[in-house]
Amino acid sequence: MAAKDKKVKSANMSSNINVTPMVDVMLVLLIIFMVITPMLQKGRSVDLAQTNNPIQMPDADKEDALVVAITHNGDIFFGDDKMPDPETLTPKVKERLSNRPEKRIFIKADAYTKYKNVVEVVDAVRAAGVDQVGLLTERRKVGSFAGGNE
Repeated sequence: MAAKDKKVKSANMSSNINVTPMVDVMLVLLIIFMVITPMLQKGRSVDLAQTNNPIQMPDADKEDALVVAITHNGDIFFGDDKMPDPETLTPKVKERLSNRPEKRIFIKADAYTKYKNVVEVVDAVRAAGVDQVGLLTERRKVGSFAGGNE
């Protein structure tokens, strides 16, 4: 009779894989990455100008890249440091570039900041002896047009 009970028990066992715990773990990891990813950006986050054919600048994402950010209201940030005006940016840039062979700075300006602010920052960076200035933009999304109606 014991053999008959074993047969009945094995016939009732389910061979399906329970994926619910795996899905739960994946959703938790997805949420963690969604929260952490914006924190990994260097400097201030701004709404970049959108262009049709941006040039790829992979060096801007490097850990040691020097980035100047200009916010919508004209605030200037060199990395995480807020600069009171463009003139104070020049000595800071000179100091950071003093021991670098390649003199390159990336500027990311908010799309709605005044053009005057961007020109002043570019002038201040050039006065510090920078050879190359990269202006960071985003690729325009398909179907969007900055000029209004299509």
